[in-house]
Amino acid sequence: MSRLWDKGEPLDQVIERFTVGRDPELDLRLVHYDALSSAAHATMLCEIEILTEADKQQLIAELKLISEEALKGEFPITRSDEDGHTAIENRLTERLGDVGRRIHTGRSRNDQVIAAIRLYGREMVLKQYAALLTLVDALLLLADKEAETSIPGYTHTRQAMPSTLGFLFAAHAENLLDDIPWLENAFGHINRSPLGSASGFGVSLPLDRARVCSLLAFDSLQLNTIAVQNDRGKTESLVLGAAAAPALDLSRLAGDLVWYSSDELNFMTLHNRVTTGSSIMPQKRNPDVLELIRASAQRIRSRQAEISAVYSPLSSGYHRDLQLTKEPFLEGMQLAVDCLQAMLPVLESLTINADSCRQAMNRAIGATDEVYRRVAEGTPFRSAYQEIAADPIGTVKGDPADAWRQRTHLGAPGALDLSGYRERVARAKSWLDVQGQKIETAWSLFSD
Repeated sequence: MSRLWDKGEPLDQVIERFTVGRDPELDLRLVHYDALSSAAHATMLCEIEILTEADKQQLIAELKLISEEALKGEFPITRSDEDGHTAIENRLTERLGDVGRRIHTGRSRNDQVIAAIRLYGREMVLKQYAALLTLVDALLLLADKEAETSIPGYTHTRQAMPSTLGFLFAAHAENLLDDIPWLENAFGHINRSPLGSASGFGVSLPLDRARVCSLLAFDSLQLNTIAVQNDRGKTESLVLGAAAAPALDLSRLAGDLVWYSSDELNFMTLHNRVTTGSSIMPQKRNPDVLELIRASAQRIRSRQAEISAVYSPLSSGYHRDLQLTKEPFLEGMQLAVDCLQAMLPVLESLTINADSCRQAMNRAIGATDEVYRRVAEGTPFRSAYQEIAADPIGTVKGDPADAWRQRTHLGAPGALDLSGYRERVARAKSWLDVQGQKIETAWSLFSD
C-alpha cells in the first residue's frame, strides 16, 4: 500500500526514516480517535451527497472495527504506512475499494491529525480531572481523620509553629482544587472542531463543518481555516501547561510525604506495597514512587517547553516542524494522569504515627503563640516579642503542641472546616459528568 502523497517516485531511505520518526508508534494512541473523526466526516459527506448512504454505512462499519482493534492494540501501523492516517485509509481501500478511496475527500492529514489530537486531548483532560477529584477525596478523608494530630509546622525546614496533619492534608486538597479552573479552561480550548480546514485554506466543496462539529460533540467550531493550523502547537502547549499545574502540586505533596516518612521524623509510614527495596541493603524500603512523581512534574513542564519551542518561531500555515509537537503532548498528558493515579494508593495505605508527630516538637515551637497570648492581655507586640525572644523555651506556657487550637480565625488550623472543599468537589463532579456525557454522544456514531 502507498503513502497518501505518493506520486510514484522513490524516497531516500535515510530521509524516510528521519521524516517518519516515531509517528507509527505514537499514532497507535490516536487511531481510535482518528477513526471516530473519519466516521463523522463520512456522515457529513453523505449528507452533502458526496457519498451514498451505502458508502457511508460501509465506511462506518469498517472504521468501527479499526477503532476496536486499536483499543486492543491490534491495529498495525507500519513504517511504509508512515502514519496512522495512511494506515486507516489503506485499510479502508483494501477492504472497500473505491469507497475507501473516497474517505479523504474534503480533508487533509493536517486537519485529521489536529482532530485526532483534540479528541484524544479532551478525554485526557477529563481523565486527569477525574483522577484529581479522586485524590482530593482521599486527602479530605485524611484531613478529617488527622484534624487533631499535632505536628511541627515548618518554614525553611526548621520548626516554626505547631500545626496539624489534618491542616496540611487540607492545604494540599485546596491546592489541587485550585487547579480545576485551569483544566476547565484547557478543556474549553481543545474542545473545538478543526475539521474542514483541510490544509489551512478550505476546499471547493460545500462542506458542512458545523455538522461535523456537532457529530463529534465539540463545544464549538474553530472558524478561520488558517487559524486552525496556526493553533497547532499553541493548543497542545496550553493544555499541557494546565496539566502541569496539578503535577506541580503533587510534587510538593510528594516532597512532604518523603520527608515526613523519613526514619528521623517517622511522622508516617509508607506501606510496603507502595515502596521498593534495595538490591544491596536488606533493611531499606524506598519511596521511589514519590520521588518519580516529584521529578515527573518537571518532565511535564519540559515537555510543554519543547512544544512551545517548536511552534513559536513559525510563520502562518502548516509546517512539518509541527510533527514534533505530537510526542511531547501525548507523553506529557499520559504522565500527568499517571502521577495522580500513582499517588492515590500511597495516600490510601498511609499509616500515621501520632506519638512521633507530637514528640518531635521542640518546646520553643510555642513561642509565637505565647507572644500573642501576651498581646491579648495588653502587651504591645514588639515588647512581647522581645520578652519571649530572651528565653523562648522557659517563657512558653502549657503544652506547645496544642497551641494551634488558639488560632481560630478563618483559614487557621484551629478552625479547620472541610465543608467548603466538599462543596467544590461536588460542583466539579457535576461538571465532569456533564462533559463526559456530551463526549459519549460522539461515540454513538459507532453504535449498532
